[in-house]
Amino acid sequence: YCVEFQLVALTPGCLQSQPSYTHWMRHLREGHRVCVECQQPALHLPRQHCRGDGTGSQQNQLLHWQAVGNHRCRGTWRRIRQLDTCSCPSVHSFLFI
Repeated sequence: YCVEFQLVALTPGCLQSQPSYTHWMRHLREGHRVCVECQQPALHLPRQHCRGDGTGSQQNQLLHWQAVGNHRCRGTWRRIRQLDTCSCPSVHSFLFI
């Protein structure tokens, strides 16, 4: 499954990514919607959910995230909805880990 989030706040460290494998962080913008997929090995049994997917959060609650590969890139987002079938655009698609 996938979860759609709206980015609320980002640290400046997201724009200062140096290694080529972190250049995707430069595409993050406050207000954009992103899609995050939950798949193995991040899928926790028996609940069949990824930690951090916002299940059970209050509507409009801000949730925290951090990027892998650049510890200075983190922020908050708001859960919009869960999608049972993932059809996320590649530029704004991510994985839970």
